[in-house]
Formats: sequence, structure tokens, C-alpha cells
Amino acid sequence: MSDFMPFIIFAIIVPLFWAVSTYNRFIKYTNMIEEGWSIIDVALKRRANLIPKLVSAVSGYSQHETDTLKNVTAQRLATDDRSERTKEESEVSRGLGNLLAVAENYPELKASQNFLELQKALNQVEAEVASSRNTFNQRIRQLNTLVQQFPSNIIASIFNFKRDEYFQLELATEREVPETPWDRK
Repeated sequence: MSDFMPFIIFAIIVPLFWAVSTYNRFIKYTNMIEEGWSIIDVALKRRANLIPKLVSAVSGYSQHETDTLKNVTAQRLATDDRSERTKEESEVSRGLGNLLAVAENYPELKASQNFLELQKALNQVEAEVASSRNTFNQRIRQLNTLVQQFPSNIIASIFNFKRDEYFQLELATEREVPETPWDRK
């Protein structure tokens, strides 16, 4: 019996060590995702603080677009639900994109120092959101991979770790490539 004791101990200790280690990786990725969302949330709040200033700078030029953006931002819910928040922020982004497009039609607005500073600040915030979104999605990918891979999926099912959704947000400053005459052919 004593000859088999090292094998029995090894057979118990190694799987136990693996299970604890895998569980701790799940916790680590979950915490990293929460941290990443917090960083995105701060950047989105900074963007929300810029919107009223941008609206007031453009309000004399396009009342329809400023009213639309005011309505969209007023409807934003203070929710902690990521999927709901993503939908709301996408609406805000569309409204911002339309508002920024208004400036293209008004050269005096594009030349306004106040508008240019607001647009520069918005570009910085949007770049921060994009960078944070990429980091956040990398962390989601790590968690999702761990949830789906064997044998870590065993620990995931025991402790109810689930796949998470990627954060996809169209930013106001991310523009599509304009259509050229050559694209129509």
C-alpha cells in the first residue's frame, strides 16, 4: 500500500492544484473585464460632458440636429447593464456623427475656434474610448476562450462562468470611407 501512496497523492494534488489555478484565472479575467468597463464608462461620461458644449456651438446652424442630439442624450439611462448602455451610446454616437456632419456644410462653423477645440477634445475622448474598447474586448476574448476550452470549461460550468459579449460601439469620429465614382461601376 505504501508503494502506491506517492501516486495517490499525485493523483489528488495535481488536479486540485489545476482546479484552483483555473478558478483563479476566471476570477482574474472577470476582474479585468470589470476594470476595463470602468475605464470605458469614465471615457463615455467625459464624452457626455462634451456634448452640451458641442450642441451649443452648433445650435445656431442646425436646430434639427441639435434637438435630436439633446433628445437622445436626455433619454440616456443611468444603467449598469452593459448591453443596454452600449445601445444607448450607439444612439448618441449616431447623433454626434450627424452633428459633426453639419459642420461640413458651414465653413464659418468649421473655422470657429470654440468648435475646433470641442471637436479636438471629442476626438481625444473618442480615441480613448476606442483604445479602451480594444483592451476590454481582448479581456473578453481571454475569458471566452477559457470558458470554451477543455478542460477549463469543466470549472466554468461548475462555477457558472459564462461567455461575455464584446463591446461594439460605433464612434462619432469613426467615419466610413466616402463612396467614389469608381465604386459605382
